[in-house]
Amino acid sequence: MSLQAGIVGLPNVGKSTLFNAVSNSAKAQASNYRFCTIEPNVGLVDVPDARIDKLAELVKPNRTVPTQLEIVDIAGLVKGASKGEGLGNKFLGNIREVDAIIHVIRCFEDENVLREEGAINPVSDKEIIDTELQLKDLDSVEKKWSKVEKMARVGSDTKAKAEFEILTRCKECLLQGKSIRTLNLDKEEKLATADLFLLTDKPVLYVANVDEASMHTGNKYSEILKAAVKAEGAEVIIMNNSIEAQIAELENAEDKEMFMDEYKMTQPALNRLILSAYNLLGLDTYFTAGVQEVRAWTIHKGWKAPQAASVIHTDFEKGFIKAEVIAFDDFVKYGSEAACRDNGRLRIEGKEYIVKDGDVMHFRFNV
Repeated sequence: MSLQAGIVGLPNVGKSTLFNAVSNSAKAQASNYRFCTIEPNVGLVDVPDARIDKLAELVKPNRTVPTQLEIVDIAGLVKGASKGEGLGNKFLGNIREVDAIIHVIRCFEDENVLREEGAINPVSDKEIIDTELQLKDLDSVEKKWSKVEKMARVGSDTKAKAEFEILTRCKECLLQGKSIRTLNLDKEEKLATADLFLLTDKPVLYVANVDEASMHTGNKYSEILKAAVKAEGAEVIIMNNSIEAQIAELENAEDKEMFMDEYKMTQPALNRLILSAYNLLGLDTYFTAGVQEVRAWTIHKGWKAPQAASVIHTDFEKGFIKAEVIAFDDFVKYGSEAACRDNGRLRIEGKEYIVKDGDVMHFRFNV
């Protein structure tokens, strides 16, 4: 399953520094979470998960394979991007391809870092990007709205009428300067706009890039940002992107730990960011655990057992018979699959079973 989170932001907010932190986080194979660059601006980063480390400790497999997330460094944006200014078309095109947005906002003062937008203002910075995305979405919605309007007003096409009603709501929302995600459209309603790949319907989390003194507590700018996005229900992660990049550059685990101790950090904030992006995408993890391999697998929340099996191989879904399931806590408590089986903690589940985050599974199938 290939899902992407795209990093966006105005120039000089720390966007590229954050991506460099991600890309450097796995220079050394000995580091906790590896990273490999696919293209100059796209990378695969391992999702930090203490559970897979615990399973590996118990099973002692030949190899351990964590689940991964694609992070995309998207070209910078300027006012007028929706009309093609600057790298507008590239910027908006790249956002259209990602599944979630990581919006980096400058929350620090530094006269050595240029800023064309004037005084530090996280709300204004956020609104610049919001506005450009909304304008692009409005253009897409209005074009389809005009086509559907004729079918909805003439004749008895109930599908067209329902679609027109949803498109009208979207249009009014955008004209009010609001993002489509604030409408909270359900799965069926989203079918009306699915072909438009609306930019402002994508889930978003914010990174408040603060100065060193504010990396643990935040500052007035990060508090302003939190207040501004409260209505969205969006998460704000406070971090110092420069320090995160320095941590990621360290290849030796002891050096990394010493560096973090100096800054009173128990873990890189980057780990929290990756986990938050993973959760933002509505993802869960299940595990397979054997002597050859302990592996984490990514699925969407709510997937049933056959769907979960398909991420291993499509044949597993086609020929699905049953799933052997052990809750992660039970596996840790009893220490092995055999012990779980002996103590009645291994369950046999069928096609309707909804996989839970952390399940340890094996699939029975026949093709």
